[in-house]
Amino acid sequence: MAAVTALRSSCRTAGRLVCIHRVRSCSGIRFIKSKYVCVFDKSALKFSHQQRLFRTSAVSCGQIVQFKLSDIGEGITEVTVKEWYIKEGDSVSQFDSICEVQSDKASVTITSRYDGIIRKLHYNLDEIAYVGKPLVDIEIDASKGVSPEEDVVETPPMSHEEHTHQEIKGHKTLATPAVRRLAMENNIKLSEVVGTGKDNRILKEDILNYLAKQTGAILPPSPKAEIIPPLPKSETVPAAPKDRAHKIPVPISRPIVFSGKDKTEPITGFQKAMVKTMSAALKIPHFGYCDEIDLTQLVQLREELKPLAQIRGVKLSFMPFFIKAASLGLLQYPILNASLDESCQNVTYKASHNIGVAMDTEQGLIVPNVKNVQVSSVFEIASELNRLQSLGSAGQLGTNDLSGGTFTLSNIGTIGGTYAKPVILPPEVAIGALGKIQVLPRFNGKGEVFKAQIMNVSWSADHRIIDGATMARFSNLWKSYLENPASMLLDLK
Repeated sequence: MAAVTALRSSCRTAGRLVCIHRVRSCSGIRFIKSKYVCVFDKSALKFSHQQRLFRTSAVSCGQIVQFKLSDIGEGITEVTVKEWYIKEGDSVSQFDSICEVQSDKASVTITSRYDGIIRKLHYNLDEIAYVGKPLVDIEIDASKGVSPEEDVVETPPMSHEEHTHQEIKGHKTLATPAVRRLAMENNIKLSEVVGTGKDNRILKEDILNYLAKQTGAILPPSPKAEIIPPLPKSETVPAAPKDRAHKIPVPISRPIVFSGKDKTEPITGFQKAMVKTMSAALKIPHFGYCDEIDLTQLVQLREELKPLAQIRGVKLSFMPFFIKAASLGLLQYPILNASLDESCQNVTYKASHNIGVAMDTEQGLIVPNVKNVQVSSVFEIASELNRLQSLGSAGQLGTNDLSGGTFTLSNIGTIGGTYAKPVILPPEVAIGALGKIQVLPRFNGKGEVFKAQIMNVSWSADHRIIDGATMARFSNLWKSYLENPASMLLDLK
């Protein structure tokens, strides 16, 4: 009898150990399989069940995933967290925006790869986040089958080719990691899929529709937003006074605090990029060239075209004309649209005219560029400028908007300047600074005085490969297009 009692006690203890081990491996008592009920008596199972349930009552049935900051590309290793779109405890789905980060090159919105609940934010606002380090902790449903080896805790940062902003055959392709994975599983090249999302982003439905076309399957059409052309505005924008009165500069309305102590702040974001770029730029031997342009005819032409552009939903400034005229000049003088390698042994003539426009923003000086100006109309350039200016004001310009420039124009006239000594933006070889337009007296061919709309331009060029005569000839051609806008019609393509 004593032997039977001892054996039963031993089995009861073994039952507790085996059941607890099984519970630990499954993270829940509900995963205990029926074979354990057959081996041990009910009292042993009941005891172990109660004991284990008491100890795990506070344990979540989900799985914690550390979502790491992926490689943004362009050699970026750290970013500044500018805004959180979520907080701890919020539920997120795939593709939902998590936060906005800013590097020294661009602002990027980070989206979620998982469906789950935010459990921890690893950074506060304006803190530095590092590529490959955890950004947030997300609790996901363990039953969804996320592979621990692939996604949980040890997720490596995505390579540049895997990043959401992919460069495929020279075109920007937007796709989330989940969509890329779906395309990879079905051997589909993203460059062959037409995206229907925002900014031509490739969605899951686009992959499925593409797959359906290849296999002949019929899928229900996905709802698309109806595109409504902009309606003409009934209210007209009040015109600026013809006699441009002298404007008194207004101080920036910021509270002035005199603390009496020195303050040290780290250089971050676009300021850090400016430090690197300008340090490299001043190694280039610059030379300058200045001239004045009579924009009287262009001012009249713009006033005629402004209402037409406004009806089409685009604000038409002088800059699209300046950019297009520069592109026409670069066709004749391609050396100004080139780049020089670091060893000064090779010159690369750029096929595309990606003309940058310097912008003064709250984040500092940024230079987005209008791509492929050589094949764009003045209206298309104006539309793209509107987009870049809106994103620049909101601090949301992407890497693609800020990279790849081949020639730059800086409009200092919007602030009030007349002359400047612009600094070349490497690896470019030339830059122009445009002054404000002034009404000044000039003489016509008959010696009569008339009111002219005069703008001054200041050019800087890389004297290692560009001589003064080439810069002067280019400037004269650019000047002729602007002083006689109708002449551009002969060379527009």
